[in-house]
Amino acid sequence: MSRIHEFEEVVLTQEKETDKKTLILFNDEVNTFDWVIQSLVDVCKHDEVQAEQCSLIVHNKGKCDIKYGEISLLEPMAHSLLDRGLTVEIQ
Repeated sequence: MSRIHEFEEVVLTQEKETDKKTLILFNDEVNTFDWVIQSLVDVCKHDEVQAEQCSLIVHNKGKCDIKYGEISLLEPMAHSLLDRGLTVEIQ
């Protein structure tokens, strides 16, 4: 394999990785643990344990990365969580 081909593969791989974004859930004083957990299960397809852990991280640290992926995956989730009254952001 030539050096140019190797370089092109590295660049293409890095470009694909930068297309990935993170959906972040922020703490608020409104939503209950149960509502946050149920929302993460329903919208993000977390299992109960993962949703509970995320809700505790949000409560203790103020925010938590709840999903990682392409924007086309994260945007509908963000809208659904916002509709449920949660505070989220894609970064």
